[in-house]
Amino acid sequence: MNDLNNLKNELANVGRYLLAHELAWGTSGNMSARLDEDNMVITASGTFMGDLGQDDFVITHIPTGTYEGTRRASKETPFHTGIYNRRPDVGAILHSSPFYSTMVACSETSIFSELFIETMYYLENIAYVNYYHPGTEELGKAIAEKSEEANVIIMKNHGVVVFDDYLTEAKMRLETMEMACRMIITAKSSGIMLNRIPDKVVTSFLEDSKYKPRKILGGQKK
Repeated sequence: MNDLNNLKNELANVGRYLLAHELAWGTSGNMSARLDEDNMVITASGTFMGDLGQDDFVITHIPTGTYEGTRRASKETPFHTGIYNRRPDVGAILHSSPFYSTMVACSETSIFSELFIETMYYLENIAYVNYYHPGTEELGKAIAEKSEEANVIIMKNHGVVVFDDYLTEAKMRLETMEMACRMIITAKSSGIMLNRIPDKVVTSFLEDSKYKPRKILGGQKK
């Protein structure tokens, strides 16, 4: 079991980092971290990502979605609980709408991972879900289902969700996603052709380079 106060502080630090690095803005995002097998800590509804205090988090029961206290949990609680229920390996979830990632989500631009070291690792598995209104059971169900095949989910005309074992790794996934989107969009607008790393080299990197243990869906690691 994680320490509650430390977990809140870590989430607050991540929120400040995301805002400072233009990975979040205003109230347009939410975060959670697993407290134990059956409970998570999630940002309260209407909180500002860059100005989070101890009272801006809500303990929520993962199997039922019910929460403690007087603050209302984020309206996006259904997809957070959905991911944790289907992915016992996941310890942290970030949802945000950074500029370039959201531009991709609002277009038919394809994201590919064969660009550089971090994209090969952090963007190996990306899934897409169609637009559903925020906070709906439909959105929660769609994201939960896709979480079994990806660690990054692009929400059409909405933003992106990333998740990993720890907050530090989830933050790196989000930052890598935004970097890749920015690179792809800038190259397109500048007429620059990006060279992709060959599939054989990508496989070798993921399996043999010892950069990081390859994250296999469902929590198994090679």
